[in-house]
Amino acid sequence: MKNSFGFILILAAMVIFGFRISKGIEFKQNVRGYLKRAADSNTIQLANEEISKAINYLDANNITSGFTSVLYKTPDEDIDFWYRNLKASQNELQTLSSKSALERTNVLIKLRETLLDTGEKTKVTFPEGLHLYPYNKLWAVLTIIALGCLCYGFIIIAMHYDKLEQVRKKKEVSDVLV
Repeated sequence: MKNSFGFILILAAMVIFGFRISKGIEFKQNVRGYLKRAADSNTIQLANEEISKAINYLDANNITSGFTSVLYKTPDEDIDFWYRNLKASQNELQTLSSKSALERTNVLIKLRETLLDTGEKTKVTFPEGLHLYPYNKLWAVLTIIALGCLCYGFIIIAMHYDKLEQVRKKKEVSDVLV
């Protein structure tokens, strides 16, 4: 019975982690992926199409302001600034009227620098935890609960198998004595 309870706790933790992972995949499909493609675009039109897809998703899901922070607000978790920056980039792409290849290239370079963080690994710039917004606090609590369930579930199962091993050893000893 206790063994089953341990497996149920582990299963509950896996379900929570699974939902969290699926939210991250959904965000990559609808925002992060399009922003990366906009940054990689070679033409103004293509970049505008890609950034517009991401902005349309953000608008449709009301991800335009607030903070992704759970404990305290920091500038890198400010959705409003990030969103307004995206909108400004989109506006610049849409209103560019210059036929100059140099100016068009400069706009694309500026867009790339806006959308990507370069370092050891190049990645799309966005507030950490945006895929969980607006339920970041709930997801923080659920993640802590899931970690607890996972640990407690493994402890229960380990204790159960330890008891089974002790019973098996006692049975072996009694079989030898008989």
